[in-house]
Amino acid sequence: QVQPVESGGGLVQPGGSLRLSCAASGSIFTSSVMAWYRQFRGSQREMIAWINTRGTTGYVPPVKGRFTISRDNAKNSVHLQMTAMRPEDTAVYYCNTLPQGYTWGQGTQVTVSS
Repeated sequence: QVQPVESGGGLVQPGGSLRLSCAASGSIFTSSVMAWYRQFRGSQREMIAWINTRGTTGYVPPVKGRFTISRDNAKNSVHLQMTAMRPEDTAVYYCNTLPQGYTWGQGTQVTVSS
């Protein structure tokens, strides 16, 4: 089954920045709202940012003003620029359509710690 491939995670200090990338194949990408989700340990996955095909974006309050979602339709890719990061951003990050259309990928671990 088609799965997005997330990358760019790692260890970052509080206040630092990371840029996540997601490569997603298939025709549904160009016609779909794409989103980033994250999953805290022991919790359910939650959507944190979305972008439609025209570039309109939306964010949940905990990340608004700190994270920026973007997409490159020519490359079937979605990105998440994260700044002013906090320890509570520590999670596994995934991309998918909104609502979910792809099988979930492996995600990328982001750890914010000094």
